[in-house]
Amino acid sequence: MHSERVDDLLDALGDERSRAVLAALNEEPRSAKELANALDVSLPTVYRRLDTLEESDLVTAQTTVADDGNHYKQYACAFAALSIRLDGDEYVVDVQRTDGLADRFDDLWTELSGGEE
Repeated sequence: MHSERVDDLLDALGDERSRAVLAALNEEPRSAKELANALDVSLPTVYRRLDTLEESDLVTAQTTVADDGNHYKQYACAFAALSIRLDGDEYVVDVQRTDGLADRFDDLWTELSGGEE
């Protein structure tokens, strides 16, 4: 994982509310409104945390259609396990994804080719 991505990921994990969002999503996928209610925080706060977590590839969003026809996003935790270790003076983050094999291959190819994800 590139150094700046590691920094972004560690910054996201360093935020208490982001960690609370991840913990709630680890229980079950939820909408932003459900997260705000469960965590007793404002909806804008939840959306800011979700944006940060999505940018760090820790959360995924899927559009869902409600019974009344309205569309909303359902958020889910995007990893099964995460480990952080020091290698010399650098942090190394290993993320065990919950996505499919094809997605992981694409991510690996992007990393190996030096491209951005």
